[in-house]
Amino acid sequence: MPRVKRGTVRVAKRKKLLKRAKGYFLNKSKLYRSAKESVDKALNYAFVGRRRKKRDYRQLWVVRINAAARENGLTYGQLINGLKAATIALDRKSLAELAVNHPVAFAQVAAQAKANQPATATKSNKGTRAPRSVSA
Repeated sequence: MPRVKRGTVRVAKRKKLLKRAKGYFLNKSKLYRSAKESVDKALNYAFVGRRRKKRDYRQLWVVRINAAARENGLTYGQLINGLKAATIALDRKSLAELAVNHPVAFAQVAAQAKANQPATATKSNKGTRAPRSVSA
């Protein structure tokens, strides 16, 4: 196998990685091997975090919408169900924006959702068990 002399390529590669590790604690910003491990881990956390952020924001929007819906006499589920029945296509982000910054407009949307509530189904016995017969 031929001998490979890397020279400037190796120096550039290490320099680039150590630059990414700038500000890390102790050896993790100075020694190549520890810096490489830390940078790899950090990139992995960043990848996961970008997906986590989407989850967290949606959860926040739902909490805000639920709070505003309850002020207008609805639950979150009833509001979403009423909006679908009324064919109002507002996503959760814009609903949360309305709920926080424009409560009057949100109240109008909630009123439309309330007016277009589908007829509530009668409560079924689903999930309830018949009492056991006690044999002597």
